[in-house]
Amino acid sequence: MSRTMEQVRKLVEELKTQRDELRVKLNLARADARDEWDELERKWEHVRSRVESAGHEAGEAAHEVGEALGLVVDEIKKGYERVRRAL
Repeated sequence: MSRTMEQVRKLVEELKTQRDELRVKLNLARADARDEWDELERKWEHVRSRVESAGHEAGEAAHEVGEALGLVVDEIKKGYERVRRAL
């Protein structure tokens, strides 16, 4: 599935909303959910910084970056869903 940077940015905004909601609930989370959250936070920071810098990339490189970031965004989204179910 091919994604544009705009689609990736939209997904990142949706993830930000989920992230903010989950952060509030995490105070009550079990230890295994906390461990998964910590790993997702590491990935979130990577994606966030890459999206910010991707605007400077051009052509095919930007497309490849968008594709790779899209995969990580999907992984984070699934992880957030697992954390949500654990709460």
